[in-house]
Amino acid sequence: MDKIVFFDGVCSLCNFSVDSLIKLDRKKILKYSSLQGESAKKLLNAKDVKELKSIIFYNEGSIYKESEAVAQILISLGGIHKISGNIIHYTPNVISNSFYRLISKYRYKLFGKRETCRLPSVDERSLFLD
Repeated sequence: MDKIVFFDGVCSLCNFSVDSLIKLDRKKILKYSSLQGESAKKLLNAKDVKELKSIIFYNEGSIYKESEAVAQILISLGGIHKISGNIIHYTPNVISNSFYRLISKYRYKLFGKRETCRLPSVDERSLFLD
């Protein structure tokens, strides 16, 4: 199964993060789906899909949320990104998740919200599940 990054499709910060990941992922190992999409409904817990509080990383049947999702995504990219991911991974969850939750709570106020979910460009379509 693919490595899938599930994100809030209307969150401007989340979409910026996806755009950044697409550029960083030279091997194109990551796939993407909004939490509002059908793939999320099939693979994830209904509560996580409904709440839209966290980026979620699905990797070989394992599901990661919040700062651990970010860490595992970066580790998956390898290279210099793996170092950043390991720093986040080994930071105590009480610290990294507190920081993550603070940003998540205010992300719409700080970065904005779109009217509709992100639509991939023609070049990006193969990277998106739905």
